[in-house]
Amino acid sequence: MTSTLPLTLPEFAERAAEVLPDGVLRYFAGAAGDEITLADNVVAWQRLALRQRVLVDVSKRDLSVEILGVRRPHPVIMAPMAWQTLANPGGEIAAAQGIGAAGGIYTMSCWASQHADDVAAQAADTTRWMHIHIFPDRDITQRLVDRAVRGGFEALVLTADQPVAGRRDRSMRAQFARPGSPNLADLAPGSLEPAQTWEDVAELVTSSPLPVIVKGLLEPGDAELAIQAGAAGIVVSNHGARQLDTVLSTASALPAVVEQVAGRVDVLVDGGIRRGSDIVKALALGADAVLIGRPLLWGLAVGGADGVRHSVELYLKELDIALAVLGVTSAAELEPSIVLPAPWSA
Repeated sequence: MTSTLPLTLPEFAERAAEVLPDGVLRYFAGAAGDEITLADNVVAWQRLALRQRVLVDVSKRDLSVEILGVRRPHPVIMAPMAWQTLANPGGEIAAAQGIGAAGGIYTMSCWASQHADDVAAQAADTTRWMHIHIFPDRDITQRLVDRAVRGGFEALVLTADQPVAGRRDRSMRAQFARPGSPNLADLAPGSLEPAQTWEDVAELVTSSPLPVIVKGLLEPGDAELAIQAGAAGIVVSNHGARQLDTVLSTASALPAVVEQVAGRVDVLVDGGIRRGSDIVKALALGADAVLIGRPLLWGLAVGGADGVRHSVELYLKELDIALAVLGVTSAAELEPSIVLPAPWSA
């Protein structure tokens, strides 16, 4: 099927817009308010230029990185996204199979439209993380943790930036049948937890046999609190710009967070990563890996598991070429000096 799939990452987005129903596209593509942060998540990476060195032997290149103490073949992780059967009937199972076939990690949303046990059974060879919330009913959170352990998931990804639901103008006009979330069948509608605190995170870390990654941080002070609570990693994220408009873009927030963390835990980043060169910039600024959401969902919409796999492979091809042209032989060699403010953004 690869021969019929798009040749470039932008083409996947274009094709997805053609095949998805309007309401579903609005839901997945939309963000909070006027979508200023949504746009800046992308543009912020484009405001960074790359320093190029030449006549370096780059005949052998290594894309591997270490994530949670494990050497992984590359730094691409699929971000958690709800209701993936809306994008493709294969849903979360197909997405997990696709990212796994490309050697990446799949983060399954607790709002998934397929059961975690089914994803675990049918994507057993894929490294899987489970996304969770701290819900008002802590027993529901605990059941998600238990299900993750039982299903062989290797980490928990805790959303920290959603005490309430964001107001997403474009999504408000989206008309489609929501498929439900079988992993949260006993959760009352709208059950987010505005009273959650860092004490809840510390309790989760203490009780969980799996490492906890806290997702949704933009401030160095919050990164420090995550470390104090026992987090194994953090994700610099603004929830795909879906929670509050005009918050910092993730590329803008990343350097200060990396400086604060100082290598004590893994720092991951998501938001606006549309090219392999964006991955280069993220790693150079100190991220250990990247989470990619919408672009891989467009791959799922266009081509199911093959579409996800091919999308990841396009990112990796671009990443590999970027390393070679920059005169860098491995992802581990990337450092902040490679990145500078772009003259075209002045």
